[in-house]
Amino acid sequence: MPTLLDRSNQALSVTDLVRSAKEVFERLESGEQDKYVVMRNNAPAAVMMPVATYEALIDEIEDFFVLEEKLRDRRIGTRLHLVGER
Repeated sequence: MPTLLDRSNQALSVTDLVRSAKEVFERLESGEQDKYVVMRNNAPAAVMMPVATYEALIDEIEDFFVLEEKLRDRRIGTRLHLVGER
């Protein structure tokens, strides 16, 4: 499982974000930076990433739940079929 911070340049304090928000957004939009972990009191408070990356993550999560539901339905159907044969 990947860690929250892959590289030290991904960490960004809230203060630094406020001071350089335009630059941060430009780096994310251009693809120069893949994510920022916003730190508050030396602890992760939020993750910033490009919208396309976020949308891809949501799509993967939705696909996972659809697959999980299909597998669950298949198992239930198999159990019902076996019970009916008795």
